Formats: sequence, structure tokens, C-alpha cells
Amino acid sequence: MTIEKTHTTIDLLRGKPQALARRNLTEDTCRKWGYWVSDENGQPVQVANYKTRDGKTCGQKIRRADKSFGVRGELISLYGQHLWRDGGRRVVVTEGEIDALSVSQALGNKWPVVSVPNGAGAAKGHIARAIDWLERYEQVVFCFDMDDPGRKGAAECAALLTPGKAKIAELPLKDPNDMLVAGRSKDLVDALYDAREYRPDGIVNGKDLWDVIANREEHQAVPYPYVSLNTLTHGMRTGELVTVCAGSGIGKSLFCREVAHHLLDLGEKVGYIALEESVRRTALGIMGIHLNKPLHLEEEEVSQEALRPAFEETVGNGKFYTYDHFGSMESDNLLTKIKYLIKGFDCKWIFLDHLSIVVSGIAGDDERRLIDNTMTKLRSLVEETGCGMVLVSHLKRVDTGHEEGGRVSLHHLRGSQAIAQLSDMVIGLERNQQAETTSNETRVRVLKNRFSGQTGHCTTLSYNHDTGRYKEDSNVFEDNNNTQPF
Repeated sequence: MTIEKTHTTIDLLRGKPQALARRNLTEDTCRKWGYWVSDENGQPVQVANYKTRDGKTCGQKIRRADKSFGVRGELISLYGQHLWRDGGRRVVVTEGEIDALSVSQALGNKWPVVSVPNGAGAAKGHIARAIDWLERYEQVVFCFDMDDPGRKGAAECAALLTPGKAKIAELPLKDPNDMLVAGRSKDLVDALYDAREYRPDGIVNGKDLWDVIANREEHQAVPYPYVSLNTLTHGMRTGELVTVCAGSGIGKSLFCREVAHHLLDLGEKVGYIALEESVRRTALGIMGIHLNKPLHLEEEEVSQEALRPAFEETVGNGKFYTYDHFGSMESDNLLTKIKYLIKGFDCKWIFLDHLSIVVSGIAGDDERRLIDNTMTKLRSLVEETGCGMVLVSHLKRVDTGHEEGGRVSLHHLRGSQAIAQLSDMVIGLERNQQAETTSNETRVRVLKNRFSGQTGHCTTLSYNHDTGRYKEDSNVFEDNNNTQPF
């Protein structure tokens, strides 16, 4: 709404109240409210008279035929505020003078109604100035337009009042005058009495949760490819964020490829983003799992006749999507790509390998803040879309011993505590690369398990150089039963 202030001093227009047939407003209503038809420079205008508490006119808002507005004097109060006593059971606030007249008429011109002077966009400031007067009422019902500015303005105004006092009316038509013109005065009154109590976004009364409970959306659960890991975690689920962490060269990427291949084998749609390798290497890695051959080492030894079926049964089966990008990237750009994989291609499972490279090149506190921010966005994306996400995270550089079999814990996660806090599951991999006899054995340790609370070392995976794959080992470590709630 654009309002032209035509005068700096009070130079009031003269006029008289009369019925506004197109608005379905009676002369009595217009007279009570001091809403006139007048003349401005030879052109007919409508005039809303703003008055002080003692009834003295302090300003006029002028509505012209071209729908522009002007102001004479000062609009120092809510429109119609002078008509009502200080305090009572209920007052209705609209975002325009015509709407105030419409509500008032529907209520028999007997119950308190006021309007903000300049529409929903500027409503918050006017409500703040009138807050003492409004607080004297038991209920304040905001009946703004049913559009985005109106809904936003009503919420902003309601937030200024004592919790529990403000209510927001929902109308079946755009605004109160539309209701009046449509002959739906009773529906307008019902909407005012049925107005919902304002609560800030996210706050829910428990009594309103039955539909959520009764019609809860079941998240899909699928098993990991390793029996003992399933025993501890009860599988992997959509709607959860799983973080896999380990030292450098321990086998995080291989673990993720094994899980991704397993999902493809189950007929699931998978989105796989590996920022530290080419899409060709990613594809060969998953195809190699299918063929039980490390294709990145032995590709020349495998014929195209053997490669083609492996391709069509894995990355070429129409259910695998990846992103051709190498190195760091801005987090919002990454989130856009992930969201498209989920919503555009219906990928239920997303793999991101790895988080640290997203923020590579940024040192110190900036890195921590960026990791925190990125994790928050990833968590929100999981909540929004219901996807299952597997995220690879590196460990802190200052910690030593992880490449020599050192035990991994949550505080070893690189960059930010948000990684541990926002993950539903954290899986750590441990392997002593320098051991003479066990350098191929990788311990799998669940560090966090929000689903059941069970944590601890659950299984050992042995790497086979000939197949390029992990195989679950029957050997267990002495701390295998260390399962404690996180």
C-alpha cells in the first residue's frame, strides 16, 4: 500500500456518511465510524476520520477512485479506537478501515473493532504503540487478509502480546468485506469466535497431536550388509542421518560402496556424491563389488562382455545417480544438488563422501562454523525429505594412532560437535595398517545410536585383496559386549 501524505498540517476535508452499496455497508455503520464520502480537487473520495480518545479528529486517510491513498493530519491511533472503552473481553483488529467497518457491522456495531492505519506490512509498529490499550482486553483477535502479507503481519502482531491473549482468524474468503459482500456475515462472526490461539512456529499443544500419532509415517528400514551391525543398530532407516568416520586410508569409502551396492541389490534408489574421486572411479568401485574384483586395479583384466552385465545390474540399472564434481564446493550449492536427487529422482538414500572436503581450504574457527552450518542444513534436509543419508567424516588431524588401530570416539570427529549431535547414528572404523598379521582387519564400532541407545564394537570386517571387498569376520574383540546407551 502506497500512501501519499498530502498535508503536514491539518486541513480536513468535509463530507458526510452514506451507505456504500458496493461494499454492502450501511449508512449507520459509516456514521458510527466517521467514514465519509467527500470531494478532493473535484474528485469523489472516501475519508476515514481518525480521532483522539476525546473524539477530536487528528487525521484523515483518503481513499481515491484509483485506489491510491493520501493522509491529512496524523494517524496517531488505531482506527476506531476512540469508539470503545479501555478494556473488555474481546477486541478485533483488521488491516484496513473497510474491513473494520465490515466486522463491526457483522457484530451489530456493538463490539470493539479497530484497524491498523497502513496495512499488514506496517501493522507491527502500530500494534506496538497501542500495546497497552490492547493488553487491557482478555482476547485480541487479528482478522487480516488471507494472503501471505496478511498472514505474516497477523503473526508478527500477535507475537507482541502476552502469550495466550492473541488469536488469529481464518476466513474462507480473502477479507472481511468480501465475506460481507458475499452475504456471509454469520460465517465471518463464526470465524472470529473460532479464531485459533497464536503460538510461535513449532510450538504444539499435545492435545493436537492425535492425528500425527494415529497417521504416523513409517520410515523404511533396510538391513546393512553385515549381520552383527544389524543386530546392534536394527538396520538403517530413511529419515536418519548416519555418519561414518575413521582415520585416513582405513576404508570409509569402501564401506559406503558396500552399503550402496547392497541397497541397489535390494532395488533401492541411491544418490551417491563422492567429492574426492571421479564418477568413473565411483562407478567402477560399485561394479567391482558386484564382480568381486577391485576394478580400479584390474580393469584391464576384465572384458567388456563381463563389465556390461555388472554395469546394468548396478550403476546402470536406472536407480543409481551421482554428481560429477571434484573437490570443495559451496554448501548451499551442494544442498541444492542433494535435494534434486531426492525430489527430482526419488532417491531414498543419499551418500556424501565426504563432509570435510566441502569446507576444505578454510582453516580455524571458520571451518568449524561452516561444518556446523552444513551439518544443520543436512539434518534439516533429512527431516524435510525423509531420506536416509550416509555421511563420511574425517577425524581430527591432531589426534594420532587412528592409522595404527587407535580406538575412535565421538570427540575425535573433525571440526564441530554438530556432527555428533545432529547424527542419528555414528559408526567408527578402526584398523591398524602397520600390523603384521591383522592389517586387513577393520573393527566396526557404533559410537552413537539414537534408535536404540546400543553402542560399542559390533563386528570385524576383513579386507580381501583379491576381491577388493569387506567380509564379515567371526572373530570378535573382548569389548564386543560394550553396549551402553549414548
